[in-house]
Amino acid sequence: MFDYIVIGGGSAGSVLAGRLTEDPAVRVCLLEAGPADQSVFIHCPAGLAVMAKFELNGWGQNTTPQPGLNGRQGYQPRGKVLGGSSSINAMIYVRGQPADYDHWAQHGNPGWAWNDVRPYFLRAENNERLRDEWHGQGGPLNVADLRAPNRFSQLFTEAGVQAGFPHNPDFNGATQEGVGIYQVTHKNGERHSVAKGYLTPHLGRPNLRVITQAHATRVLLEGRRAVGVEYRQGGQLHQLKASREVLLSAGALLSPQLLMLSGIGPGAQLQRHGIAVQHDLPGVGQHLHDHPDVVQVMDAPGLTDLFGLSLRGMVNVARGMLEWRRNRTGMLTTNFAEAGGFIKSDPSEPAPDLQLHFVIGKLLDHGRKTVLGHGYSSHVCLLQPRSRGTVALASNDPLQLPLVDPQFLSDPDDMVRMVRGVRRMRAILQQPALAQFGAKEQAASASAKTDAQIEQFIRQYADTIYHPVGTCRMGPGTLDVVDAQLRVHGMQGLRVVDTSIMPRIVSGNTNAPVVMIAEKAVDFLRAAA
Repeated sequence: MFDYIVIGGGSAGSVLAGRLTEDPAVRVCLLEAGPADQSVFIHCPAGLAVMAKFELNGWGQNTTPQPGLNGRQGYQPRGKVLGGSSSINAMIYVRGQPADYDHWAQHGNPGWAWNDVRPYFLRAENNERLRDEWHGQGGPLNVADLRAPNRFSQLFTEAGVQAGFPHNPDFNGATQEGVGIYQVTHKNGERHSVAKGYLTPHLGRPNLRVITQAHATRVLLEGRRAVGVEYRQGGQLHQLKASREVLLSAGALLSPQLLMLSGIGPGAQLQRHGIAVQHDLPGVGQHLHDHPDVVQVMDAPGLTDLFGLSLRGMVNVARGMLEWRRNRTGMLTTNFAEAGGFIKSDPSEPAPDLQLHFVIGKLLDHGRKTVLGHGYSSHVCLLQPRSRGTVALASNDPLQLPLVDPQFLSDPDDMVRMVRGVRRMRAILQQPALAQFGAKEQAASASAKTDAQIEQFIRQYADTIYHPVGTCRMGPGTLDVVDAQLRVHGMQGLRVVDTSIMPRIVSGNTNAPVVMIAEKAVDFLRAAA
């Protein structure tokens, strides 16, 4: 028997377990389907390239075939390890725009406007450089500048300024707009995942139990009250009981699946899969959306200080490995997507609607495709897509991954903005700061000149940039799943705490916002107790 059971040891779950067990009288069990976060590829920042290449520490999830992507299946890498996606991501620390949270409040969620959530961002953060009213010190999550940024990241920033965009040294400050180098969740040359910030330092607490390799199969219910969790470990089924609440933090793809497997969701869908309907909640699995993204790749064979596959490149990496092992410094402290920006697809836009990620290597197929030589790449993603999709059950087997259908680019407005985005990104990459090196745009994008050709390039190569949200949407409506305190509508003792509760996606990377969501949830739980 525990006071709380947390399902999912990712970013949100790590915050919940670490914060709740600060009270020695509160007993918490954290269930994580993956292993402990012991791999060197997690702790060495550049190890993310190896994890991406070989799909390590992830669920291996794909989308259903997407009509908007010429029928291709998209890739959905989500972390299956302590720390979740914060253990495999590019470590970028971005909060989004204040208007994002004001919109949440306007959707009928009091307490979620920017002025309400800002204190939780500050409480979570320990910023090594920035010490002003926009940043926190002393929080569990370390935020820092890159230790050894590649010179091309600064050159990208210069090219952005040459293209007419302002330089922005702090994307989480007074304004988001502009180009610059990202701050990241680093500490002393290592990845500082949310698990390392909130969970690992407290594993010795007698009131905290962490069970890894534990795949939750359903929430145990007594009527409309959650009373525990069933999970599978090593081929055996086990059950745990919760005296206060069950906290579902499995992410935007798996949290709705687990609700449906437990009999909570769209009644007709549950019945089709032979699941007894405990609570007909039609919004579960609806409103899935994500940032669509496309990458322009530049070939630069002679630029061997960029990452790439060549004899010189391998020598550089070997030296980098020795330096990182000895000193936690050097080129392997990179997150690859070092620089970027937030820009408007058209000057008339009230706020940036596009985000750029500049990568110091040639990135094809999420890094899963091996390519020879050196070069650099630039992502452009749409910050506020209108397209909406679903997460649905593939079967009633808890071990079978759900059907993920983001419906990418199904709203025509998304494509209009993406085409503008490719043009604006290309304009930056053609500026003198970068053009002086003579890099050549790869044929896939170079042949796309007209709007129609750019659209076809996008449909053939676009995919997610790993920010699915919205499938257990917060709000008061009939298609909303949780209320403004993250309690599942119509249920007792059950909350959802992860990106699935977002009424609308934030304008940027989603890791910092989910930490904020979990910090705020802790206050709800303490008040309820």
